[in-house]
Amino acid sequence: MSEESEGVSGRRGTGGKSIVRPYGDTTGDGMVQVSFTLPVPHDKRAEGAAVQLANRMGMDPAMLVHAKPIGDGFTFFVVYGRVNHLVDLSTVQVVERDFPLLSAKEVNAVVKRRLRRKLSVVGACIGTDAHTVGIDAILNVKGIAGEKGLEYYRELKVTNLGAQVSVPELVEAARRERADAVLVSQVVTQRDAHLHNTREMSAAFREALPAGRRPLLIVGGPRFDETMTAELGVDRIFGRGTTPGEVASYLVHALVTSRKAGVA
Repeated sequence: MSEESEGVSGRRGTGGKSIVRPYGDTTGDGMVQVSFTLPVPHDKRAEGAAVQLANRMGMDPAMLVHAKPIGDGFTFFVVYGRVNHLVDLSTVQVVERDFPLLSAKEVNAVVKRRLRRKLSVVGACIGTDAHTVGIDAILNVKGIAGEKGLEYYRELKVTNLGAQVSVPELVEAARRERADAVLVSQVVTQRDAHLHNTREMSAAFREALPAGRRPLLIVGGPRFDETMTAELGVDRIFGRGTTPGEVASYLVHALVTSRKAGVA
């Protein structure tokens, strides 16, 4: 697919605006910037290796704009260059929000009227993950960016187990708290630890609880693919930039309003 054949200039093409290409200095010039690390000491050969790698990634010309040693035998690079790849927006697959975004007042009102009890939420970072910033931002009353966390919601009962919680401990806490939903944050991704931990967690809940009594399983973190819910055995995946209000609205949608009358 060439620029000429598609008539592309930045963002233009089939259907008006479905084909796009990167933009750097001028619209539609195809310029991109990438950064990476090579396990080599910083010298001229290392810089040449970085350019060669960028060429093989499809950047032509590739210009090395930054190189810095970041430890014994490692160098960090930033390369700027042109690519000929195009993106067809009509073929892009993402998970878009399929539930209404509610205010805290609306969430409380729906839970109180329809559920007639507090909605129980248990959250944790599981495995060796000690990065609680994400789960705390969603659960703790202080929230994030001026938006209050789920502890602020009067009709939600929140239990935050913190960091490095084992899967058996999480399952037991969910039983004890009669959790309607379990929220797990995973930031550590080395060797796909976030995927392994999530699969272990979902399998443990399937083994421990029958389908009708199993809590809603939700995971979140910066490296999750939101389309992998079925593969990971969870009900929802939230990615970067998720707010407490989005999570609360989803809980109401999944556990209250989307269920038939008398089930919730």
